[in-house]
Amino acid sequence: MGPATKLKMNTTTPRVFIAATRQNDGKTTTSLGLIAGLQEHYPRIGYIKPVGQRFVEIEEQKIDEDTVLMDSVFRLNCPLVDMSPIAVEPDFTRKYLQSSNNEALVRKIQKAFDRVAWEKDFVLCEGSGHAGVGSVFDLSNAQVAKILGAKVIIVTQGGIGKPIDEVALNQALFEKEGVEIIGVILNKVHGAKMEFITEFARRGLKRKGLDLLGVIPHQSVLSNPTVDLIREELAAEVLNRTGGLHNLVEGVTLGAMGAPNAINYFKPGVLLITPADREDIIRAAAASLTGRKGDTMAGIILTGDIRPSEESLALIRVMPVPVLHSPQDTYELASKVHDLTVKTRPGDAQKITLIRDLIAQNVDIEKILKRL
Repeated sequence: MGPATKLKMNTTTPRVFIAATRQNDGKTTTSLGLIAGLQEHYPRIGYIKPVGQRFVEIEEQKIDEDTVLMDSVFRLNCPLVDMSPIAVEPDFTRKYLQSSNNEALVRKIQKAFDRVAWEKDFVLCEGSGHAGVGSVFDLSNAQVAKILGAKVIIVTQGGIGKPIDEVALNQALFEKEGVEIIGVILNKVHGAKMEFITEFARRGLKRKGLDLLGVIPHQSVLSNPTVDLIREELAAEVLNRTGGLHNLVEGVTLGAMGAPNAINYFKPGVLLITPADREDIIRAAAASLTGRKGDTMAGIILTGDIRPSEESLALIRVMPVPVLHSPQDTYELASKVHDLTVKTRPGDAQKITLIRDLIAQNVDIEKILKRL
């Protein structure tokens, strides 16, 4: 890597790098829970996500979403811009392939790490996707872990054959870079299979020379979006102000049937998606919700270019659940809701508490510390 590696980077602060076998396997969930668990051993923890792909603009800086989450939950007292040094914008790869300024990027990561580690007892580093993500600009997760001098924990989805096959692929790339994997965490394992999968995954990983560090049970709450997340992703307008935007959506129903049949689908946790001109369904929903508090539908999304009539709006304003409007057509919108990537966000207090408990109960933090 040439001159860039000659820079003296902090090598004394303990650190760990969290990688995954694919995107959305639970790196952020694991990182969040691990920081909470590690704080009992190391009161001052730093966090860095060297390469970020989903970001928000904060004071004209592009900051990775996960970094914003960690900072708001833990008040980490590190500069946001150092916790998220490289934002992969849409034209980032093309520009890199034209100029390949690898040394500058490596220096940027090293300097950011030094500032994040300043006066800290431990630093948690979060990767982005599997070991090879970022290879195209010479900053794969394996290369970044090497730059940071960090050992790795791999997070993968529950199962036996498939996760171990995928871990083996990732292991090869980390080993090629000379990076040590201290173990594997299985995420989203269905309760009934916990013992069986734990036993056989442990055997399978052992054959690869890897430790099983934890098995986290599947919690549907963590993969259910809130109404507010859907609102944000669809850029939908809120038509009433009765609260409930943090309601969890457990299922989706399309209001394409007659109103008498629709009533059967107004179940707790359901998001109803229906055209804005289906006044019969809006009236039926309003009638079924009247006087009900709690245990109601999660919310309603009205679709199409036509806005609801004044008569419908009067009913909507007093509904006890959030009602949104989006100009998209019903089926296009329903498929977007279905494909939504559910990320834990700073306002999801219920989810954050659950994540902390899940990691504390199901991941062997003492073993991780020993292996580091």
